[in-house]
Amino acid sequence: MFAYVLRRLLATIPIMAIVAFVVFSLLYLAPGDPAAIIAGEHAGPEDVARIRASLGLDRPFLLRFLEWSWQVCHGDLGTSIFTNQPVLHLIGQRLEPTVSLLVLTLLIALAVAIPLGVMAAWKHGSLLDRGAMAVSVLGFSVPVFVVGYVLSYVFALELDWVPVQGFTPIREGVGPFLHRLILPAATLGLVYVALIARITRATMLDVLGQDFIRTARAKGLAQGRVLFLHALKNAAVPIVTIVGIGFASLIGGAVVTESVFAIPGLGRLTVDAIMARDYPVIQGIVLLFSFAYVLINLVVDLLYTVFDPRIRY
Repeated sequence: MFAYVLRRLLATIPIMAIVAFVVFSLLYLAPGDPAAIIAGEHAGPEDVARIRASLGLDRPFLLRFLEWSWQVCHGDLGTSIFTNQPVLHLIGQRLEPTVSLLVLTLLIALAVAIPLGVMAAWKHGSLLDRGAMAVSVLGFSVPVFVVGYVLSYVFALELDWVPVQGFTPIREGVGPFLHRLILPAATLGLVYVALIARITRATMLDVLGQDFIRTARAKGLAQGRVLFLHALKNAAVPIVTIVGIGFASLIGGAVVTESVFAIPGLGRLTVDAIMARDYPVIQGIVLLFSFAYVLINLVVDLLYTVFDPRIRY
């Protein structure tokens, strides 16, 4: 097992190198000149050229990439063009809101989607099953920002149950923390609930038709024990897989959700950096998200051995 984990971690090196090169290339090929943005609308060509030279944007592309890669290997993600602060410092300032949002969203999605999918499979063809699938279709069909605005209008403006914007760190109390974050997490979690519930239902339908489930029922085991102990455990591998795959959608949705609810996380930082053409910040955030996604997939692979003893590495 240790050798497998080590191989997977070493395999992330070429993956991250490819990601870094692609991101670096796309950003510098994209329209828009950060030097012109910094100089302002009334700046002349000489001013723009001077700023480009000070930022190193007039040097060859390959040389800039190699220099940036060398800095990254030493833990330096560069300096923001506009704030003149280290990118790693900016990411550290915005990390807690994003991690809090993602973790709470994941917990809500798993707590809702898995029981919903199990019950839908158990009551296949019933009103509960149709309702669960309707919720899943709705979750896939409606954009995250639309869900966010609707939930904000209903629960924040009309009912005045929760605030519509902002973030409270958990160190200031669990109550205020959840009070601020529950609405954004519910907004982001709708798509994730839809994804996990559909896969759970489909997998459970297949497992519930197998012989060992009929044997368990013939022994007189309680229905809940059959569903959640025997059937769900054998259906866990596809569910864990889709949870890992859906993490990418969760990150993308977090960018939109943080913008809607004014959460000062990495999503807002990403949007601000893109609008300002702050290349070092964009590159640092994309690398961080890519590395997190690789690690999540590694954890998913290791969880296979927990739910299915036949799998060995």
